[in-house]
Amino acid sequence: MRQPLIVTFFVACVALLYSFSTPRHLANATPGPKKTWADSVFHTLTLEQKIGQLFMVAAYSNMGNDHVAEIEKLITQQEIGGLIFMQGGPLREAELCNRYQRMSNIPLLIAMDAEWGPGMRLDSIIVYPRQMTLGAIQDNHLLYNFGREVGRQLKRLGIHVDFAPVVDVNNNPQNPVIGNRSFGESRDEVAERGLAYMRGLQDEGVLACAKHFPGHGDTDVDSHEDLPVIRHNKARLDSLELYPFKYLIDKGLKSMMIAHLYMPEIDSTALQPSTLSEKIVTGILREEMGFDGLVFTDAMTMKGIAKYFEPGDMDVKALQAGNDMLLFPADVPVAIEKIKMALDSGMLSLKQIDDHCMRILKAKEWAGLNHYRPIKKRNLVADLNTTYGKELERQLVSAAITTIKNNLKTPLWTADTLKVATVSVGTNTTTAFNKTIEKYLSADHFEVEYKPSFPTIKRLVEDLSGYDLVIVNWLKTSNKASRNYNLTEQASLLVNQLGAQQQVILNVFANPYGLAAIPFPSQAAQINIAYQDNDITQEAVADFLAGSGGGGGKLPVSISPKYHQGFGLDAPNAMRLGYTLPESFGIDSDVLRKIDSIAIEGIREQAYPGCRVLFAKDGRIFYDKSFGYQTYEKKVPVDENTVYDLASITKIVASTAALMKMQDEGLVNVDYNLCDYLDVCDTSEYFNMNLREMLSHFARLKSWIPFYTETIADGAPNPRYYRSAPEEGFTVQVADDLYIMDAYRDSMLNTIYNTPLSSELKYKYSDLGYYFVERIVKQKTGKSIDAYVAEHFYEPMGLTSMGYLPLQHLPLERIAPTEYDMTFRKQLIHGHVHDPGAAMTGGVGGHAGVFSTAYDLAAMMQMFMDRGYYSGTRYINPETVDYFTDCHYCDEDNRRGIGFDKPTSVLNSGPTCNQASAESFGHSGFTGTLAWADPVNGIVYVFLSNRVYPNAENRKLLNMDIRTRIQEVVYEALNIPDRPAVEHVSKNHE
Repeated sequence: MRQPLIVTFFVACVALLYSFSTPRHLANATPGPKKTWADSVFHTLTLEQKIGQLFMVAAYSNMGNDHVAEIEKLITQQEIGGLIFMQGGPLREAELCNRYQRMSNIPLLIAMDAEWGPGMRLDSIIVYPRQMTLGAIQDNHLLYNFGREVGRQLKRLGIHVDFAPVVDVNNNPQNPVIGNRSFGESRDEVAERGLAYMRGLQDEGVLACAKHFPGHGDTDVDSHEDLPVIRHNKARLDSLELYPFKYLIDKGLKSMMIAHLYMPEIDSTALQPSTLSEKIVTGILREEMGFDGLVFTDAMTMKGIAKYFEPGDMDVKALQAGNDMLLFPADVPVAIEKIKMALDSGMLSLKQIDDHCMRILKAKEWAGLNHYRPIKKRNLVADLNTTYGKELERQLVSAAITTIKNNLKTPLWTADTLKVATVSVGTNTTTAFNKTIEKYLSADHFEVEYKPSFPTIKRLVEDLSGYDLVIVNWLKTSNKASRNYNLTEQASLLVNQLGAQQQVILNVFANPYGLAAIPFPSQAAQINIAYQDNDITQEAVADFLAGSGGGGGKLPVSISPKYHQGFGLDAPNAMRLGYTLPESFGIDSDVLRKIDSIAIEGIREQAYPGCRVLFAKDGRIFYDKSFGYQTYEKKVPVDENTVYDLASITKIVASTAALMKMQDEGLVNVDYNLCDYLDVCDTSEYFNMNLREMLSHFARLKSWIPFYTETIADGAPNPRYYRSAPEEGFTVQVADDLYIMDAYRDSMLNTIYNTPLSSELKYKYSDLGYYFVERIVKQKTGKSIDAYVAEHFYEPMGLTSMGYLPLQHLPLERIAPTEYDMTFRKQLIHGHVHDPGAAMTGGVGGHAGVFSTAYDLAAMMQMFMDRGYYSGTRYINPETVDYFTDCHYCDEDNRRGIGFDKPTSVLNSGPTCNQASAESFGHSGFTGTLAWADPVNGIVYVFLSNRVYPNAENRKLLNMDIRTRIQEVVYEALNIPDRPAVEHVSKNHE
């Protein structure tokens, strides 16, 4: 492949000797001392070649062969200096870019109008937010990261110039062309954000090009369609429009684009665009502002110039004015001839051509074209759509969310008891917002057109009258001011009528200017501006409402005296578990595919029919996936809403949580004895059983008692104890069509009291102590344990799936079944607790009975890891959490905390991988579950499965060590070393 040439004097001599032959690429050579690549190339150029360098032509990668042939002709015959790539696709663009570069004697300067990244022009690439959205963000470092990522993408595409940032101060709400392309109406905010974007691009080796000089923000005409007129004087321009441009120039801006504006107070030449004004380009930009970078015209085909000047004439005038490069020329051959004629007549000087050409060559050298390399097409699309880039997009839209009103009585994330509905305005399809919000709460969904009729409004208001909270999402919005961004009076009327009867959250996925042109939706209790409508933004707003981060943006423009530029409520401090990408923590997403492989291996080997795996770090979920089905029959796939029987994890999320809360309230003290709280044991050997020892499995208790065996006769439930339907004295449901006598619960406790304790005090895992906990909670609080933990934890934390007796509040299809119990209950256990003892107490036990999704369980573990604090609320005192999660009997060869399991003190053993810290804690469950929190490393891990389906004898999950291997993948990805090993060890139990 022939490469573009680094030209030297030696090559020039060779070119003279062999002038009969014109190679497509000049030969590489080392430049002489004090000579740059640009100098060397410049001194080899003919006048025709110098003139050719002044043109940058539009190239499309979605057009046919005729267009390609036309570009090739301009490259080979007119020897143009550059291309601006417009619409198309990345692979085709790369192919054509390489092809065109091979043809050019001098490497082409490639540009793109990529204000919100190359996804603005090319398909199959991340589309970043528009600049008005970015203008709401208060963290300029985030905008710098955006600039860096856009610059990286452009370099990967072989592009050297980005016609961005737009630093027009948008102070005209009716501006038809700038609008959401501007950072806003404050000159200082525009300047600072423009600087962050500029630095990001240029730090990646891409020329930033500020536009549209001297300021297109205060116009009401689109220069694509006609010539806008700005009548401000120089003093006004200096104080406002010119300020961001000067600010960027002083900070090292590399290039500038001149707008087509008629500014009679600056240059009174009739209908002369600023592009053609020497007073503006040379006088103001070059001389007053001291800009010596590359100057581009705006597109010369725009009607703002083309309506009043002929091809060729406009190009000559643009060069006279001081522009270096003619963008989007209407007719290159005609323009070249006109330029030659202007040189002959003295209208243009050779020095002007030389100066323009030299700036272009210097820009090419700065961009690295003196070491040109073709674009590598392999993995191009993947390289343009990295997980980091996707996470950056999410961070940007999340940080931009602007709350301008918030009179909600209860934050959404604590409103799990409310009846919630959503209304999608402008669409009748399932939305990304609705899918995301359902991760956090249950809601019914309604749709309405963006201009609903009055009868439709009336009917919908009536239909929604029974809801406590309605979330209205203004969707399918437009970018056009002429359509008021699809924000309508009718939809605002709907919001106000709903707001008169219930709490309403309004989310505006549109330019906020639209709110100024319609009756304001003042009855909404909360109003959030998201600026644009796409799936990522909808997901971010749903996460924000659920308390999972984001928000804190400020209005970049004013929509009323009250809601002015810079206004916006601070983001709430209360944070639920939110979502991010692994790259946020320096983890390569590809590495986590090992988790997928292990989880799928378990399904293939029938260790379980399906599972869900979740990891969070520092309060952000970075891995959350479902695998397989609820059963091997593959009828219902596992998803984020699948609810699992947690089995013994109940010990920490119910019993231990309740005792910690009660200890804070002075109702119990785990350093006291069982007899201090249960009178019934006063005469038994359980009298002096210490609660701390009991909860740490260090109280000489028997491991478990098969209570159900005493209630079986002839291989079936004994009618003496059971009924097939509830009746007086038999109201405790054990399973479908199976009810046990109410008094049998007391018989179970008596059985425990009459079971002798072991003579040897040592660690022995036991369920039996947790039967007592359920009684202690009832006796000291007057509430059953299920009601107590729901009131103090699950409901205020917004854990809508977590709790006992799931069939009372969840549909059966969301619950994974467990075992075909052919020994006791003679049925598939589905929606009822798997543990027989807990089933015999009506599904509410201290040791088993809680069901949950992975997210809700992770939230509970996050609360424990954060020492009793979650989403802005203190649930347990930090000292209490510390006490319960500590190992109190490590010296006695017992790794357990109070209720909580802990890592073993010897590596390659126990419930965790070797890297989990000694301070970590959690619990596993017999049904195939695990929940673990590591406060040292900030990691929460949840694994949920129904490995007992259809047979509880299936131990492949344990034998294959799947849960630990999965955990190990994450710790290794984070480069966390093994914890220090000591001598003590305890066998793991569930």
